[in-house]
Amino acid sequence: MIIEKAKEWLKKAETDLKVANILIREGIYDYSLFHSQQAVEKYLKAFLTYHNKPFGKTHNIPLLVNLCKEIDKTFEDLLKLDLSILFPLGVTIRYPIGREITEEEAREAVDIAEKVREFILKKLRL
Repeated sequence: MIIEKAKEWLKKAETDLKVANILIREGIYDYSLFHSQQAVEKYLKAFLTYHNKPFGKTHNIPLLVNLCKEIDKTFEDLLKLDLSILFPLGVTIRYPIGREITEEEAREAVDIAEKVREFILKKLRL
């Protein structure tokens, strides 16, 4: 059951990452960034679910990374990425915040999501 739930998180994360890439091509940078944030969040939640580690209701990516780090110290490497583009900006950008997201920011967010994806998939091997 736990493995199946982790796979469900991964499937949702994969969809979010795919959508983020599609939105960049369409020039919709704010929602691309949002879906990159969602992908990273779900990849981390897949890892936590796989290890039966509760995480509650949160979008806080640094918190999720730290919870993962309690299981596997190498998650410290993810904290070296500039996660600030994903949280809190990736969550708040869905609402009017008085600024636009640039193509560069959206691409940076996708790049981070792809790095997190690769990192998590190596850990889980599902």
